[in-house]
Amino acid sequence: MELRSNFEKGTSRWATRRAQWRALGLSDEDLEKPKIAVVNSSSDLAICYSHLDGVAARVKETIRAAGGVGFEVRTTAPSDFIHSAGGRGGYILSSRDLIVNDIEAGVEGALLDGMVCLASCDKTAPAQLMAAGRLNIPTIVVACGYQPCGTFRGEHCDIEDVFLAAGHVAQGTLGVDELTEMSENAVLGPGVCAGMGTANSMHIVCEALGMALPGSTPVAANSQSMWDSAEQAGRRIVEMVREGLKPRDVLTPGAFANAVTAVLSISGSINCVKHLQAVAAEAESDVDVYWLFERYADEVPLLAAVRPNGPHSIEQFEAAGGAAALLKQLEGLLHKETMTVTGRTTGENLADVEVADPEIIRPADRPLGSRPTVVVVRGSLAPSTGIVKLAVAEERKLTFDGKAIVYDSPEDAMAGLRAGEIREGHVLVLRGQGPKGSPGMGMASRPVFALDGAGLTGKVAVVTDGQLSGLVNKGIVVGEVSPEAADGGPLALVENGDWIAIDVAARTVDLVVPGEILAERRARLIKAPVPAGHGWLSIYQRIVRPLQQGAVLRG
Repeated sequence: MELRSNFEKGTSRWATRRAQWRALGLSDEDLEKPKIAVVNSSSDLAICYSHLDGVAARVKETIRAAGGVGFEVRTTAPSDFIHSAGGRGGYILSSRDLIVNDIEAGVEGALLDGMVCLASCDKTAPAQLMAAGRLNIPTIVVACGYQPCGTFRGEHCDIEDVFLAAGHVAQGTLGVDELTEMSENAVLGPGVCAGMGTANSMHIVCEALGMALPGSTPVAANSQSMWDSAEQAGRRIVEMVREGLKPRDVLTPGAFANAVTAVLSISGSINCVKHLQAVAAEAESDVDVYWLFERYADEVPLLAAVRPNGPHSIEQFEAAGGAAALLKQLEGLLHKETMTVTGRTTGENLADVEVADPEIIRPADRPLGSRPTVVVVRGSLAPSTGIVKLAVAEERKLTFDGKAIVYDSPEDAMAGLRAGEIREGHVLVLRGQGPKGSPGMGMASRPVFALDGAGLTGKVAVVTDGQLSGLVNKGIVVGEVSPEAADGGPLALVENGDWIAIDVAARTVDLVVPGEILAERRARLIKAPVPAGHGWLSIYQRIVRPLQQGAVLRG
């Protein structure tokens, strides 16, 4: 078998690689085998990643037993709750693209033959999919599992409950002692956030796309199922190299439609939208993911209600059959001809799947609801797009009209709330938080949760070009408005007192200000200065593309 990792004997490339790898204990026979990158984002900074070294070691053992050689390749390891402290939160989304380039440098620089990518916290799975699409070498994504969580005074308590409760502390409606107790019980072991947030949503997306093995998502971290999936991936990747099955054989338009269908059916994270668009961009697939969410919004039924979108736990969802069972229930809506990493089609993979609990994962003809919960909106305030996340059993009013009150940072918004500036009937406009504006796309959820703590949920709407928690939002919140303010979008023109009209059912968000007034404001608008720094965020700010292109980096 010809491998791109092998070089002609006697050449300098062959000789120097042989010298290096022989010193690592590899034999001449090993040097002829498929060489597989085990992409690991291990880190001591966050519990999400703390178990990955053990997973990487097991995958490498399995690759060797299957006739290959595994090389561990490290990347940066961002955690939203740890790495949002610096750079106004800009290191979170921007780190996704840093991982992509880490993988390219490590894998493409060495001309390895395939990859097993260990997916954990929010940005790892999309980054690994993006790298797979870019490099187009045989790749399997392995979900490394969700964390166990605990209880607080007899009630379920996870990391998102802590995040939300902090907003209540900020408003004086919850004590610091209670928050301290919650934080001591929310996370009991390794893995990602235990709700249907970005991490678990993107793990399921990997399976729906066909880039993860069937039945491998979601999974409890360090469970036997997780170890079994990791070992299966180690064996299968060697076969994929021999077969020449590559990501762009899998990442077809039909696969993206399947992924969108899955996200809509579980009320998945809104962050999946931009991440899937970024994967399509890197795979050079001519897919408009935002349009797919609009196209399928009214066709895909809600089949699962996992916390915080509903009463069920991620453990119950896994026990009911997980992503495989979900796709089985969606079978009539899927592109079953799409290829997967198994070498079989989606339809073939689903042939023998059974749903263990049809109350947790409903059949398509007996859904929890038919109204979409991931809603793409447009209008004069969001000419490209904005996104609204609704809960599964949403009862709140889906329209809101009110006067704008404008802030340019989450800190200013929080201070305004404490000072009593934000009142019932306002539309809180939080701008300058987009990919360029932050830079790196700031987190807008803290003011949203603080509004909840102040008893203003449903009484104040929020419109922002920032990103929001993948797990839960409160009230009518329009996030990821594009074009962002830093690109001169209409959000940059809003002034205190302007009238804003939101209609989620009609999928519109409008700035109700006469055109001649907006033209005058635009004439006075000061163009954002060229970044002056030298660090990662200034580089990111210079070359990041708009959200409709996945916020990928292009020079």
